[in-house]
Amino acid sequence: MSAQATASADEEHHGHHHGGPLSKLILGSIGVVFGDIGTSPIYAFRETFAGHHPIAPDPMHIYGVLSLVFWSMMIVVTFKYVMTIMKADNKGEGGSLALLALINSKSQGAKWTAPIVMLGVFATALFYGDSMITPAMSVLSATEGLKYVHTGFNDYILIIAIAILVGLFAIQARGTAKVGALFGPIMLTYFATLAVLGVMHMVKYPTIILETINPLNALYFFYVDGFRAWVAMGTVVLAVTGAEALYADMGHFGRKPIAYGWLGFVLPALMLNYMGQGAMILSMDPAQALQTIKDPFFLMIPDAVQLPVIFVALLATIIASQAVISGAFSLTQQAIQLGFIPRLRILHTSENAAGQIYIPTINWGLMIMVIVLVLYFQSSSNLAAAYGIAVTGAMFIDTCLLSVVLFSLWKWPKWKALPVLAVFFIVDIAYLGANLLKVPDGGYFPIIIGLIIFTLLTTWARGRKLMMERMRESAMPIKVFVSSAANSATRVSGTAVFMTSTPDGVPHALLHNLKHNKVLHERIILLTVKISNSPFIDPDNRCHMEDLGQGFHRLILKYGFMEEADVPAALNRVTNCGPAFKMMDTSFFLARQTLLPSARPGMAIWREKLFAWMLRNAESAMEFFRLPTNRVVELGSQVEI
Repeated sequence: MSAQATASADEEHHGHHHGGPLSKLILGSIGVVFGDIGTSPIYAFRETFAGHHPIAPDPMHIYGVLSLVFWSMMIVVTFKYVMTIMKADNKGEGGSLALLALINSKSQGAKWTAPIVMLGVFATALFYGDSMITPAMSVLSATEGLKYVHTGFNDYILIIAIAILVGLFAIQARGTAKVGALFGPIMLTYFATLAVLGVMHMVKYPTIILETINPLNALYFFYVDGFRAWVAMGTVVLAVTGAEALYADMGHFGRKPIAYGWLGFVLPALMLNYMGQGAMILSMDPAQALQTIKDPFFLMIPDAVQLPVIFVALLATIIASQAVISGAFSLTQQAIQLGFIPRLRILHTSENAAGQIYIPTINWGLMIMVIVLVLYFQSSSNLAAAYGIAVTGAMFIDTCLLSVVLFSLWKWPKWKALPVLAVFFIVDIAYLGANLLKVPDGGYFPIIIGLIIFTLLTTWARGRKLMMERMRESAMPIKVFVSSAANSATRVSGTAVFMTSTPDGVPHALLHNLKHNKVLHERIILLTVKISNSPFIDPDNRCHMEDLGQGFHRLILKYGFMEEADVPAALNRVTNCGPAFKMMDTSFFLARQTLLPSARPGMAIWREKLFAWMLRNAESAMEFFRLPTNRVVELGSQVEI
């Protein structure tokens, strides 16, 4: 079986959310996956011609830009993501971290693993920057359309946009299950509206279709206006922002529904609208075209339906923002499980859908940053300068990860892999380079955010690794402890569960408990929770129990990085170490570490202090592992790193 066939088979058998009729899955994917890329026509064409680096709206430039948009969608979205990267699923799951986990599980300590991991972590950091800019850009751009309904709205656009965003973040705790059911029909209406608006203006210029799909027009644009055409790529890329969401959200719907939704409905609707905007400008005299190009999307709407269309566009931007916020929650959960982020409080907003979660820290942090962005940049045109770098950076990193997949996992021959990668790298580097020109105008924001979050992620991962190494070094061998302590200490009835991050040696909490209380329970469980590089673990393979003698047992619980670690629920399934677990007879002992300066520091002092701060503010293991609050004992321990 080929690698692609294997990937597809994995998707069919391991996808956790997708099930039901294909048409329903396609509708669901249209409602959730395509929100970001779907709202691009509101601002992408405008910014290319009337943004920070304006170009004349004449036929040559319009044909060149439309051709660039079309072939960008074909190469970046269709060929790269839909037809290639989405085949590299981790048992149905997609996204940078899922792909990174897949590569890690297959590489087994290869030399190139460390830099690849750093690239994957940086892609994660860039996503957080994108999840701040997308809601601000999308909602603000649609709200600006209200000034065409009535000029009185002009002075209140910022206030209305902020009010919508605050409301959006405020309802996150309630969950999106009920509202999510409306996403598909609303986005279906929105994309149909885009197509109708485009066709209304294309009838005046039907030849624009041939001009758009002709790649020679894009090449001629570069031939005539070389550097300016390259600069224009910095705004043309706004038309494909959200492409990585197709891959990240693959686990919810599956590859086929997303591919069918894109090729059969979303791509045609988007291109019809872009061509309609171009046809409208071409049908005007030069003076009128210069005015209209400043906001072609809203000016292409007939006056009779202006208000309802703007309202639908506003709903679409809210949905696009919702998808990014939900994506940030999901990515954070993966990063916590994979050891890149400290434990955070995770709330489930749906009893049925495991993927619907709410993380208060991320929610309110994003809201504050989004509002700061809106107030600082003031308009969607100014925000466009900050938009794009995070997206193109993530796209470039995805191609780097794909190159590992093609050569190491799928074993493609060089003659087949190199031409594919060459096309993707050339396009990605061109877009990334063009977006770097935006740094002085606002592009510095996602870079700064990305570097800050990258520092936090790597500091936590490094500090956690050092802490576990130090604890392992100082741990007493379990066999020595059992033989010496089991008979000398007083045994009391009940079960004691000692949670430890290392699956060997004696937990510090057990040593402290014996030292201070001088008793041992009849049944002692040394419990370690391990997170797999797979998104899900078969419940039958979750528990591994080892009898250490004298009433001591070592239990290892395995979870996938998309799963929640519910320790009491797992203990209820354990049947091979004596009587069934009863929570009222079970005590959970946790160690709370205090970091001390070390004579052999493994990190710079400022990073040690940062790690210590993150450790202090991490969510309690009691809540994270769903332990009963009245059965938990916390014992302090000191660790040098």
